[in-house]
Amino acid sequence: MWKYIRLYFKFLQQYIKSLMEYRTDFILGLIGFILVQFTGVIFIRLIFNVIPTLEGWSFYEILFIYGFAQIPRGIDHVFTDYLWIFSWKTIVKGEFDKYLLRPLNPLFQVISESFQPDGFGEIIIGVSLVGISSSKLGINYNIKVVTLFVFTVFCATLIYTAIKLATTSLAFWVKFAQSYLFMAYQISSFAKYPIKIYNSGIKFILTFIIPFAFTGYFPGAYFIGKGSFKTGVILPCVVSLISIIVAYFIWLSGIRVYESAGS
Repeated sequence: MWKYIRLYFKFLQQYIKSLMEYRTDFILGLIGFILVQFTGVIFIRLIFNVIPTLEGWSFYEILFIYGFAQIPRGIDHVFTDYLWIFSWKTIVKGEFDKYLLRPLNPLFQVISESFQPDGFGEIIIGVSLVGISSSKLGINYNIKVVTLFVFTVFCATLIYTAIKLATTSLAFWVKFAQSYLFMAYQISSFAKYPIKIYNSGIKFILTFIIPFAFTGYFPGAYFIGKGSFKTGVILPCVVSLISIIVAYFIWLSGIRVYESAGS
């Protein structure tokens, strides 16, 4: 395990060094991504300009959940963005063979192909919204709260990665899986708001099928005092472990049925 950690940090150092040679592109890309993410906040503000509460949730409570959901999404974006490329290109072009020939875990190699700094835009927006809404809601961050916050963000990030990995792995069977991955990621937008505002069908999907509710709503509700420790901390931990195990099993199953294909 430590071998892979050292290799990945070595890769990051090289990537960041090359990135700094194109600072202007990096900064403009980051600013652009922040502005795109900020449109979601404007949408929430417009809704609350018309209504005082949404199913019993105030503006800053929803803003907290929205911001919390952005943080793990951004972290996953930074470190595993190459899975998007894998979903539409690697299998179709027959490029997966090179990962099988090297004496390293194929998944580690795939993830190490890219480091996407645009994801920092989501993280910055998420942390900013959590900070602003926390001050308005009177949330005090002592050592216990900070520890639980970091832990739940880590679990939520694992869930994002697991869903992305499981969906991307479909490429081993269907060759082109980007449309499935895009569809799954679109569902994640629902997790930025209280799931109580949705019908039973959407609630079921977000909780039991594609568990994005544990990346935003459940942990977010716990920190603002509208959820329990069980649903806000314990369940996200359990769901993240189950999700990543299932996703990796799907990945390994895909490798077993893989047949080299090219254009």
